[in-house]
Amino acid sequence: MLSGVLLFNQKGELLILRAFRQDMRPRLADVFRIQVISNAQIRSPILTLGSTTFSHIRSENIYIVGVTKGNVNSALVFEFLYKLAGLGKSYFGRFDEEAVKSNFVMVYELLDEILDFGYPQNTETETLKMYITTEGVKSERAALEDSSKITMQATGALSWRRDNIKYRKNEAFVDVIEDVNLLVSANGTVLRADVNGAIEMRAYLSGTPECKFGLNDRLTLGENGTDASLGGPVGNAAGSKASKAAAGSVTLEDVSLHQCVKLSSFTSDRTISFIPPDGSFQLMTYRATENVNLPFKVQAIVNEVGKSKVEYSVSIRANYGSKLFATGVVVKIPTPLNTASTTHRTSQGKAKYEPSENAIIWKIARFTGQSEFIFSGEAELSAMTTHKSWSRPPISMQFSLLMFTASGLLVRYLKVFEKSSYSSVKWVRYMTRAGSYEIRWVLTKSNEVDGLRGKQIEKYSLDDQAEDEIIAAEERRQRIKDERKTVQEFASRGAGW
Repeated sequence: MLSGVLLFNQKGELLILRAFRQDMRPRLADVFRIQVISNAQIRSPILTLGSTTFSHIRSENIYIVGVTKGNVNSALVFEFLYKLAGLGKSYFGRFDEEAVKSNFVMVYELLDEILDFGYPQNTETETLKMYITTEGVKSERAALEDSSKITMQATGALSWRRDNIKYRKNEAFVDVIEDVNLLVSANGTVLRADVNGAIEMRAYLSGTPECKFGLNDRLTLGENGTDASLGGPVGNAAGSKASKAAAGSVTLEDVSLHQCVKLSSFTSDRTISFIPPDGSFQLMTYRATENVNLPFKVQAIVNEVGKSKVEYSVSIRANYGSKLFATGVVVKIPTPLNTASTTHRTSQGKAKYEPSENAIIWKIARFTGQSEFIFSGEAELSAMTTHKSWSRPPISMQFSLLMFTASGLLVRYLKVFEKSSYSSVKWVRYMTRAGSYEIRWVLTKSNEVDGLRGKQIEKYSLDDQAEDEIIAAEERRQRIKDERKTVQEFASRGAGW
């Protein structure tokens, strides 16, 4: 596994060198400094020279480097490096150059505890804090008692939770947090719609409780495992759109569980049973690409009037229930680079042109469900010596929506079992946020038609690549129509060609 661990500052000064094997030579630190830190062209986090591989990450203003020999699992190396950075932040607040220099003895202690001959061992913060502390020296008897407890904790089955935890009030908080990603084409086709979700938990429970987690009545796994159904009691659903989505099947992909989860029960009946760590932790992460509930429907229309003006019309409708509301809604409406001034009107919220971002920023503090708000505006363009067509970047949105899940995932129940049979309070919160939420423009173009109808606006749903071809075809169609009209006029007068 790891031959050694190196820590450098931004200038390339060596802060920590801990060798775990004989093939870790001190001169390898100079090799990394010359080949990576001093070479601005190096962008890859992995550098292989001969049989030696340097894997590194950045934490604040330091480099954390793992040195390996031979064919080693790189994913495992990077997992350890990020764990080391997390431990440093947990111990020192920030894991930067100043923290390393001020606590270099403790950094060496941490490395010796979490690595054994280069193999990662226990990296749980709560367990390590039991025997790697900065407190004063205890009495000999107390030290012996603590040493016995530490040995049982470090070698036992529950390395993530210490014994004899007591709280006056036993509580468990569950947050289902989802980031929804969307890309809609100009003709309204959904090109991408997926959800990145996580179930985060804060457990303040006494003793060693066992928790059981129940999700939707029908839960299936996609790429990560064999499809199976999860049957569980139906509880009172949260008053939200999420309860309606939960009526159908929810398919999850790339499911990752915390090490405290008993995989045997999850594999057999999809029950999430676990003994939680004390405090905050991430119980589960997942992805969903099927049956995604989109919180907003956006229609964006743009009309380029010659080379001097661009007209906008944007309507946003909330698809979630009327009792819910989104907060912090920000709509970014791109403008051409040569925009001189803008005028705009909104049915709700405030809009402001930001020249530094080349966009009009429309902010809505509170967006109630089932409501629709409209933005209309114009951008006056300044003359340019060389005209360059505007690429029309898509509209993007940011928002935060409570008690709604885009995947339809729903917590049915959370039960806590402990030998003292105390009562506990459980809280569940859902939050959906915007990841990459983008909508491409629908281009409109004004055309002359017959005198009975006057002028009308014909809407074309254009892809950027096909736009020029469609416009040229429309111009040819219009010329043919004009020629036919001229022929009919001459024929009605008895004239020939």
